[in-house]
Amino acid sequence: MSGAYEENEGFDRTDGNGGDAAAPGPGEPETLGKPDEPDVVGGSADPGGPEAPDGPVPLDGAKPAPRIPLPRASVEDGEDPLPSPGRTVPLVLEHPVLKSLLGAWALAACSPEESAAVDEHLGECGACADEALRLREAVVLLQRPESLDLDPALRTRVLEGCLERRPPRIPVPEWAAPYDAETARLDALLQDFGDSEWHAPVRLRWFEADGTASRRTTVAGVIAHLLTVDGLVAVALGLADPLGEITAPTPAPASRTEAYWRASHYPPTRAVRGPWREQSHGIVRTASFTGSRSGRMPVSYGDFELPLHDAMLDRAFECWVHAEDIAEAVDYPYEPPAPRHLNRMIDLAARLLPDVLAARRLAGLSPGGTRRHLVAAGEPGRSLRLEIEGSGGGEWLIPLDSPGAVGSADHEVAHVALDGVEFCRLAAGHVSPVEAAAGQVGDREAIRDVLFAAASLSRM
Repeated sequence: MSGAYEENEGFDRTDGNGGDAAAPGPGEPETLGKPDEPDVVGGSADPGGPEAPDGPVPLDGAKPAPRIPLPRASVEDGEDPLPSPGRTVPLVLEHPVLKSLLGAWALAACSPEESAAVDEHLGECGACADEALRLREAVVLLQRPESLDLDPALRTRVLEGCLERRPPRIPVPEWAAPYDAETARLDALLQDFGDSEWHAPVRLRWFEADGTASRRTTVAGVIAHLLTVDGLVAVALGLADPLGEITAPTPAPASRTEAYWRASHYPPTRAVRGPWREQSHGIVRTASFTGSRSGRMPVSYGDFELPLHDAMLDRAFECWVHAEDIAEAVDYPYEPPAPRHLNRMIDLAARLLPDVLAARRLAGLSPGGTRRHLVAAGEPGRSLRLEIEGSGGGEWLIPLDSPGAVGSADHEVAHVALDGVEFCRLAAGHVSPVEAAAGQVGDREAIRDVLFAAASLSRM
């Protein structure tokens, strides 16, 4: 500090009287001015006067800096870029480290900083970008597509859990459970439909005279169709006929449906859901009250009859098939029935095949009819092994010669394997027998007869 003073020319270290100022003693600070005057640097001459500003007063007499700083300039007024809110600053990592993070990046397991670093690196490194694309595609393959629908078996599991705690006073018969489940699933699909969905076009398809047939209607028209055909079961149980005073030419399902459609002054609307729902509940409730002894009660379909337990399976099958038609019309996913219910539906179709084969022979629609061997009722005859794969599958031996014959593995002449859902769509007339994805071994004519007979099970 004394060196700075010596550089000023003409500066004399004297006291106020012209004498030399006393040199500071050891440990005493060196002061400016007279010894009896207070030092104004960093303080106030008058203890009671105005408070001096913080910090030293400039020696050149400039205005001291204010104690309270002035407001800072806004960042928008400067030339610096504005900060990006939420923007993650990527880490600076070496190439091997970034490459090792690609797997975690594809699984979305990186931290935000690591993800930002990898994203920035992928824009510069083509090899890593290709590897990241392959890893992302692999992750997609590992993920199962999730349906918006609930698991079809969820209703069954919930009911079983409830029934284990408190058994019902009047249980639903096993043969009525598939119909109960499928009508409940379809009702759940319909509950959120708006007017546009109820009037969405639907094409009903079935197999007739070895060719495809179809009928154009709407979602509401499909529910009206289910209402009128389910009415055959309702009438057999002593319930009211949904046709009321409408007269159908024949009691066949197609005739009843056409009569109901023609009697409507306007196309069916969402109002049809209420009667269909009440009727399905009434069918299940009445079947439960009558008990298992009513399962053999005949239900007339016009040109044929089914016992009640098979008729309920038939209605459950058609409810599922038409629910898929509705879901397809509104572009909504729909799952197959629960495996044990699907197995019962397939079993019904397999048991009906011998009668359908015989009817096709009488109508001259079976090329293999000339090779038929007469077999007495209850005797084993030529058989086809029908193997159904997937959930609800199994094996059935279909007698080929006469409805009364018994399928026998010793007389097996052909073997057909199909997926369970594929077989059901074949039986619903949604898949042509020629296009059915079936594994075939053995007698080609017998295989063709059985596939066409399965498609002939369908109807409107």
